[in-house]
Amino acid sequence: MLGIRIVCVGNLKEKYLKDAAAEYMKRLTRFCHAEIIETPESNPEKEKDAILKNLKGKVVALCVEGKQQPSEKFSEFIDKTAQTDSKITFVIGGSDGLAKEVKDRADVRLSFSEMTFPHQLMRIILLEQIYRAFTINNNIKYHK
Repeated sequence: MLGIRIVCVGNLKEKYLKDAAAEYMKRLTRFCHAEIIETPESNPEKEKDAILKNLKGKVVALCVEGKQQPSEKFSEFIDKTAQTDSKITFVIGGSDGLAKEVKDRADVRLSFSEMTFPHQLMRIILLEQIYRAFTINNNIKYHK
């Protein structure tokens, strides 16, 4: 079973975000082994060491300069990676983004939009898109 690791700077503070994350983590259990690693929030230079030590498998950095793609392409990426790697690690930086060293270590740079999102909300968006990818790949009615 594919391992999905999400390395996030900071923790979720609002109940509604915690509830949403818990719901998607529960849904993902039928498709993968998912885990969330939270690192302390500081500035990108101080955050990088905690992030770098948690990177395993194929590494995907979420950053504004990353490549944008539709959900179907993202699902293909998940499926293809599952065939060659046992783990995908997604990295979500703090409010000041990711350090250059973290981006350089990434195998893929991914952007969900040209817009800026709060990093706490980005965790929920990422979890939903991972879940959506698995439903697409398993022909489960969810994606429209």
